[in-house]
Amino acid sequence: MKKPTSFPSHPRLFSRSIRTLTLAAAILGLPGLPGLPGLPGLPGLSGLSGLSGLSGLSGLPGLPGLSGLSGLSEFSEFSEFSVFSGLPEVFAQEHAEFLDISGETARQTVIAQGTAEIYQGHPYAVMLPDRKTIFTTWCLNHGGFAGPMAKSTDAGLTWERIDGRMPKGFWKHKNCPSIYRMVNAEGKAFLWVFTSQPMMARIVSADDGKTWEEKEPLGFPNVMAFSTIIPKTPGVQDGKYLGFYHVRLDQEKNILNLEPRVKNGTLAVMMSETSDAGSTWSEPVMVADVEGKDPCEPCAFWSPDGKEICVLMRENRGAEGDGRRALQMFSRDAGKTWTTPETTSWELTGHRHIGTYTDDGRLIFAFRDTAPGSPSLGSFVAWVGTYEDIRQKRPGQYRVKLLHSHAGWDCGYPGVVNTADGTIVALTYIKYRPGEAKHSIAAVRFKMEELDRMAKEQLETRIGK
Repeated sequence: MKKPTSFPSHPRLFSRSIRTLTLAAAILGLPGLPGLPGLPGLPGLSGLSGLSGLSGLSGLPGLPGLSGLSGLSEFSEFSEFSVFSGLPEVFAQEHAEFLDISGETARQTVIAQGTAEIYQGHPYAVMLPDRKTIFTTWCLNHGGFAGPMAKSTDAGLTWERIDGRMPKGFWKHKNCPSIYRMVNAEGKAFLWVFTSQPMMARIVSADDGKTWEEKEPLGFPNVMAFSTIIPKTPGVQDGKYLGFYHVRLDQEKNILNLEPRVKNGTLAVMMSETSDAGSTWSEPVMVADVEGKDPCEPCAFWSPDGKEICVLMRENRGAEGDGRRALQMFSRDAGKTWTTPETTSWELTGHRHIGTYTDDGRLIFAFRDTAPGSPSLGSFVAWVGTYEDIRQKRPGQYRVKLLHSHAGWDCGYPGVVNTADGTIVALTYIKYRPGEAKHSIAAVRFKMEELDRMAKEQLETRIGK
């Protein structure tokens, strides 16, 4: 590849190079990039001692201070398609570091085994305040009937099936049940399970899952029931919550029930509010209807400072022009108004994002990987980064392949919880082994410090530290 002869003709390329070094410094725990002489606003490379020798930067004015950075001798060529020719392509394109724990079977637990006849599909999970009791519920077959539920009292190590506690009507509810815990103004907690049909069907427990009863459906047309429910005020449990789900529209923007494949139909995201911890809900309002795109499966969460809601959304149309990226939007007035949905970073491209904050304030989201060119395309992955990484469309720290799918893209509707000792439990439906057995409900357990150490060691090996 021909080297650039002057910096001004490659400003974007140079900017990408600096950001790549910054990402490397962040993973390695280095102090950063303080002080490149002649480049105002770049406070440097003094934290990169021991990484000597960025040869091949001739012709870039204002970079006299990079001599003596030995150990990066392969970073010697620029091209329009690679930040540094000595780096693997995934890193050269400024993607976050890629980790793979999918082969570490000791981390994996099968909650419900698939068989040649039984397909276990589309789970969701909720954790009680003790941070060790977890409930998960799912459907049989792809988008099929509800009924199964399991409970763990040891942070996901072992599971007990509690299907027998479910009301008979629950077995007639259909498509992707989701489970939530909501607390009313008097401090009474309820576990709610919402299922797509009939018309946002639901069951409830008022005793932490010991007994359950069926309630009247909400009557909301939908493709899927609530994908996320969050407190209306961050950190406050006063019965007031916001629920997000998606619908299908016809050409006249009428909301349809179920999922008829109408010609030129589109998907849109809806929001409804409750003030009594889930018993009654307001008339839903449309919060995302994007020309040329199909937003769905919204995942809403509050920013760390409690000033903003972010919603990540699957983009179901898959337009080639934007790399089939997922969508994101924001509200700074508790859901009254929203920014126009925009594409996410490449790293967050996927279906059915579900996540949680880690103990150190980072975010982890699990989802079905649909990012073009990804080494884990179609499998169950997680993304790790900060809220500002999402806000600014930065790559984040790293992606990690959690489980390999042996059935193409048919996986990835997750539950994700952060347990008392900091162990993350991420569960999904997946055909996790080759053979005749259909999909199972499986969980993966890991700690953030384990992934951080892997990312650091992997990058150190890559750059030869």
